[in-house]
This record gives sequence, C-alpha cells and structure tokens, in this order.
Amino acid sequence: MTIRLHDYPLSGNCFKVRQMLAWLGLPHETVPVDFFPGREHKSAPFLANVNPLGQLPVIDDDGFVLRDAQAILVYLASRYDPSQRWYPADPKLRGQVAMWLATAEEITRTASAARLHDALGYEHLDIEACRNGARAVFRVLDDHLAEQASADLRWLASAAEPTIADLACFPYVALAGEGGISLDEFPALRNWVWNFRHVRGFIGMSGIFPAGPD
Repeated sequence: MTIRLHDYPLSGNCFKVRQMLAWLGLPHETVPVDFFPGREHKSAPFLANVNPLGQLPVIDDDGFVLRDAQAILVYLASRYDPSQRWYPADPKLRGQVAMWLATAEEITRTASAARLHDALGYEHLDIEACRNGARAVFRVLDDHLAEQASADLRWLASAAEPTIADLACFPYVALAGEGGISLDEFPALRNWVWNFRHVRGFIGMSGIFPAGPD
C-alpha cells in the first residue's frame, strides 16, 4: 500500500519527509493541506481525524498513522532502510542522531517561527526572540561543524555519510533568510548547507534548489 503524506509544499518539516521518501525510493500519495491561508490544519475535521495537535506532516502507512517530522524520519529509516545508512545502528552514532533531532525541534521553534512571521504574516510571534534564538542554535551547529571539519568529517553525526540528523536540521537553516536571519557569520554552517544540497538524489523545495553541475 502506498504511504499517504499529509503535506504542505512550503513546509520545511514536510520537505524532510518528502526527501526521505525520495531517498528511500518509496512511492507515496500526497494529501494536500491548505496550511496558508486556509489553516486547514487547525480545522475540526483535521484535528479529529488526522492530528489533534494541528501540525504537519502526518503519514499513514497502511493504517499506521504517525505525526511529527522527526518521528517520521526515524520510522521510515528504521523500517525501509536495511542498509541503516540514514539511522545507523551503532549506539554512539544513534545517540548523536537523537541529540541533533532534538536540536531540529529548537530550529523549528526559532528559525521556522521567524520565517512564519516574515513570509506568512504570523504577527503575534516575537520576531526578535525568534531570530536571537535561531542565531544561538546556529552558533552551536556552526561550532560543531567546524570541529567536525577539523577531523575531516562533513556531517552532524560522526558518520561518513549524512543521516536523518542532517535532514532534520537542514531545511529551516537553509531557509533562514526568509525569516531575516543571515548565515554570513556561520561559515561552517554555510558549507554544510552546500554539501547537503549536493547529496545525490536531493530534490529541494521552493527556496532550496538542488545543486547544479559543478
């Protein structure tokens, strides 16, 4: 049975799931959700039948319904990636991945919120708090990635290839400019964004385009 994805094309969290499905070669059916301006994700039918928290993305895999982008990445990689490339079995790597998945939630709380304010008119958000919070977490990422580079490592976890940790953190970093947050002061983070866009099979989304030929 084809996986059904409740999706909004401009959502970075939904992009994470679309990208994972693409990398795993999994067919899926898209269920469009009018996030903006319709706010369908907050409607009574959506809350009752899809996600009581009123958030995207949500998948339905043959009757197994799962919400939350990071949880979905863990599930898809665990079930459909026998090579364990995206979610390594090594306990230390798995612990690192879990740590960065938690960081991805902080990126959503700050950088994504700033983007909602600037791009979709969510005026109730404290934009300066969102931007300052995003810069703080970006500094953590930048410092870590600089240390990784000194050990000839490119990715958040100490693996030879990207993992779901990188995918979870990527979109709202790459889209930070849409929330008024520059990456100019984060050179290691900019290099990581460049590297991620060059991973084979990267599909991109509006505002994040696949890399062209070098």
